[in-house]
Amino acid sequence: MGRTARFSSDAILDAAADVVADGGPARTSIGSIAAHLEAPSGSIYYRFASRDLLMASLWIRTARRSQQGALEAMAHPDVERAAVGAALHVVRWSRSHLTEARILMLYRREQLAAEWPGELGDELATLNRPLEEARHTFTRRLAAAGASANPTDVAFALVDVPFAAVRRSLVAGTAPPRRVDELVRLTCRTVLFGT
Repeated sequence: MGRTARFSSDAILDAAADVVADGGPARTSIGSIAAHLEAPSGSIYYRFASRDLLMASLWIRTARRSQQGALEAMAHPDVERAAVGAALHVVRWSRSHLTEARILMLYRREQLAAEWPGELGDELATLNRPLEEARHTFTRRLAAAGASANPTDVAFALVDVPFAAVRRSLVAGTAPPRRVDELVRLTCRTVLFGT
């Protein structure tokens, strides 16, 4: 009977997230993750065969977690509340998940994994599909409600503005201030609903 692993995949990914958020991807190694986790490097290699596999897994997990709230927000039956909720999701998620937000907003996936592991190719290819499909469906709902359904406007209100609103804070390693919520809300309503 084999021995039970002391460190779960999630614990290792959590440690990797802390190391990346503190020092950036270039300073993140299996050794630095192991030191942060207070684990032998072998425990990490037991779960992840390479640094690229670990970092790519971290990127996928972080992206999926960040998308969930936006998907839920866009599904709200009231189209204006759905729009504002989706725009505010980025700000609120960044505030409550500062470490993960810093990884997702400050780095490109290519900076985390130099070579994307082949076994994760399908996951990467479909990673953003649910969000893209939800935004497409939501754009049709906006048109039916008489709001702006221009895809550029929708992307600006739901993606560009919230990302820009949190970036300065994330670069500084701090949570976005509460005032940002009202600014994002106002911009979203103005762009999509003219109010």
